[in-house]
Amino acid sequence: MTYDQFVLRVRERVEEKTEASVRVTVHTAVKNNGTRRKGLTLTEKGINIAPTIFLEEYYQRFCMGLSEECVAGEVLELYARVRFRHSWEAKKLKDYGYVKDRIVYRLVNRKANQELLEKAPFRPFLDLAIVYYVMVEAAESGTAAMMVCKEHQELWQVTEEELYQRACRNTRRILPEEFSAMKTVIMELSEAFLEKAGDPKSEGEPEEEPEEEPEEVASDVMYVLTNRLRSHGAAAVLYEGCLEKIAAELACNYYVLPSSIHEVILTPDRHGFSYEELSSMVKEINESQVREEEVLSDHAYYYDRNRKELTYFPCS
Repeated sequence: MTYDQFVLRVRERVEEKTEASVRVTVHTAVKNNGTRRKGLTLTEKGINIAPTIFLEEYYQRFCMGLSEECVAGEVLELYARVRFRHSWEAKKLKDYGYVKDRIVYRLVNRKANQELLEKAPFRPFLDLAIVYYVMVEAAESGTAAMMVCKEHQELWQVTEEELYQRACRNTRRILPEEFSAMKTVIMELSEAFLEKAGDPKSEGEPEEEPEEEPEEVASDVMYVLTNRLRSHGAAAVLYEGCLEKIAAELACNYYVLPSSIHEVILTPDRHGFSYEELSSMVKEINESQVREEEVLSDHAYYYDRNRKELTYFPCS
């Protein structure tokens, strides 16, 4: 069964289990980096905003033996957690006085989103782009946001500078940063980091069980910067003084690894890693472990605490 066929079958099963007031439709969304994803949108009567649940992970589990009935049940369980319980007044979009305190920014890859950026105001940041959204809802269960396009900019009669200044004030307030030592090491990165930062084995020596302190080692080497919802948290690198404060806490320069649009991993420049090694690692992880729509960049960045500057390459 192909993925498209699977989506149609699951739609039928979900529809059988929902009330008549909920309409279940197949929706294809154009996501970050120009990717397209197909899922189910469950629209409740009388509510003009609805979640779309993408089914790729369910399809993988279905191919491994999970039944359609179980998939439909899990989809409905997820819907119960993320469904919207009230409408959002579309006419408020026309009122800049209403939306101005909801404008936030996100970071995306500039090259991979050229087509998208033709239709939206943006600000270059290194090889990335700062884009703007109206945050309709921000909760632990998920977020609902509308991208600011040039039509909105014209409707509101605002400049990109105004959008940027608003977003600078709002994003940190709505989505404050979270910076912490990485306690659960990302599987794909842990071996390379721990081998250098811990006690690397000599070539040909038999592998031993790790001692009971990998988290302590990892926390000295890797840190995660994101926001409180861990959604589009890579934009926290834009928060005023954030990277500078981290440098003061670490007492050294550090590398910034764009693990996804949702977070970045920081590693102090005192563990023997090279820029080339880390960039290669980022690229490999992107290709094998990160959804295409969630890729931010395929190389490392470097923060120099003396220059207070984030760059592509280490400063000499």
